[in-house]
Amino acid sequence: MAGEVPTRALGNTGEQVSIIGLGGWHLGVSYVDHATSLKIIRTAIDRGITFMDNSWDYNDGASETRMGEVLAGGYRDKVFLMTKVDGRSYAEAMRQLEESLRRLRTDCIDLVQHHEVIRYEDPHRIFDESGAQAALLDARQQGKLRYIGFTGHKDPHIHLETLAVAREHGFRFDASQMPLNVMDAHYRSFEQVVLPELVKDGIGVLGMKPLGSGIIMKSETATAMECLQYALSLPTAVVITGIDRLEYIDQACEAARTYHAMTPEAIRTLRERTRAAARGGRFEPFKTTSIFDATAMNPDWLGQEPEHVQQLVQK
Repeated sequence: MAGEVPTRALGNTGEQVSIIGLGGWHLGVSYVDHATSLKIIRTAIDRGITFMDNSWDYNDGASETRMGEVLAGGYRDKVFLMTKVDGRSYAEAMRQLEESLRRLRTDCIDLVQHHEVIRYEDPHRIFDESGAQAALLDARQQGKLRYIGFTGHKDPHIHLETLAVAREHGFRFDASQMPLNVMDAHYRSFEQVVLPELVKDGIGVLGMKPLGSGIIMKSETATAMECLQYALSLPTAVVITGIDRLEYIDQACEAARTYHAMTPEAIRTLRERTRAAARGGRFEPFKTTSIFDATAMNPDWLGQEPEHVQQLVQK
């Protein structure tokens, strides 16, 4: 995985991943044509961005399908491949995983994550005996995936609840994904609340939304390079950023190539500059609204509630 982008350890997995990751959502959006999307993926990998982010639900499968086309063309062995499933039941999680394997054109995905853990009930559904965790454990035993993680963007305390429920079931996640950016430091902060717990437990930290899907730029309080450098200065294994233009690969690679940990003074200065804008989560609508909650708009993706729960509530 040589290239101009440095690598870091992914928690205690023993894996090395590029410190910048290629976000999967933008690869399948309607305004990025098929050919451009493939070129973005190939160029990113060729330049050393080898952590590939994706999800079963991104753009009705287009993001995975396009990535799979590139991987099947000789790139699979050059990347650390991650995708996510929304299913909370065993059956739905396994169905989505099998579909992701077909779209990505691979027989094994390096990291599969429980996606959008944004409700306090989510970890309990996932770790139910008939839940999604059982599906991923079976899939791992079958060689269909290597590592297991979870993601969320709503509230850091839901991350803590998920970690606690996992511990109750004798399980430690390999990785966890969450928003880490200059605004997060001030409001419902994953950096302040969750990051220390992940580091302590040796769980790989996947930072996302370093630019807040571009929304942070609208605050005019920080540059894109400052945002990327800030997230890289945290104990992240990888900072995942969306790239929908080829020139943004230059920006991401430059941030990684020139990275030097920000000094405590520089961090304080940047936080102070963004403090007022960050108040109330104004530039982090993924925390304060349902606009980014795909599973809220598509609850059927979660699958059936546990059967024993349904029996309990039947009259």
